[in-house]
Amino acid sequence: MIKTIGIIGAGQMGNGIAHVGALSGFDIKLLDIDPDALQKAIQVIDRNMDRQVKRSIVSEPDRSAALGRIETGTDYALFGDCDIVIEAATEDEAVKVKVLESLVPNLRDDAMVASNTSSISITRLAASTDRPERFIGMHFMNPVPMMNLVEIIRGLGTSEETYQEVKTLAEKMGKTVAMAEDFPAFIVNRILLPMINEAIYTLYEGVGNVDAIDTGMKLGANHPMGPLELADFIGLDTCLAVMQVLYDGLADTKYRPCPLLVKYVEAGWLGRKTGRGFYDYGSDKPVPTR
Repeated sequence: MIKTIGIIGAGQMGNGIAHVGALSGFDIKLLDIDPDALQKAIQVIDRNMDRQVKRSIVSEPDRSAALGRIETGTDYALFGDCDIVIEAATEDEAVKVKVLESLVPNLRDDAMVASNTSSISITRLAASTDRPERFIGMHFMNPVPMMNLVEIIRGLGTSEETYQEVKTLAEKMGKTVAMAEDFPAFIVNRILLPMINEAIYTLYEGVGNVDAIDTGMKLGANHPMGPLELADFIGLDTCLAVMQVLYDGLADTKYRPCPLLVKYVEAGWLGRKTGRGFYDYGSDKPVPTR
């Protein structure tokens, strides 16, 4: 039975998983190489839980207890007593492999490892560890405290026992599970990212401007966010990384990343997290950049 969860990466996904895990009664060990990122993550979790208390979603005693279950650190030795460690590092295979190689020597023999990758082969990531049978994909949606879905992806070597334990874990965290096969970008991003990429092509080719495209999809398709607004929220670097995984993995030109997306990433215009993407976030109301 899983009681203690390790999480690698204190960014948007890592702190969201820590938030939900702690509220669900699990002991959380949150690691990042940057102490400032850990401090910021705790502040974000505290602030987000405070919002839940104000909306009567969470009680004040539950909030205090959950925050008390989160331990942070910068040394992989932190994970020595974890039942499972969820890797939530940058969506870059080389980075993830390096992280996994640092992680494995610090784990118990029976500990499981999950990757929160949104697109990369679970079978390939598992092969960089000593435990492919105890390795699985556990792709949370962003923002984790608000989104109900978790995609679970079995690698070629993932055991039935690991799958069942991780499925139960996701359900205990209040999530609905979608089982996906280990193909590039799985289910959600296989459908979502090409739509976003096509919206960027529509902008690139001058069919409509940022405002027209987002308004069109919000009012014409009843989407809660326009595709360009959503791209900024996800991060344009992450969008590009997923499109490259699809393009490389499936060898189909329909997945070719839009040159405009590449240019924005090269410029460092990555969306909300850098203050500028398809919108400029420098003022109270985001302003389209094209």
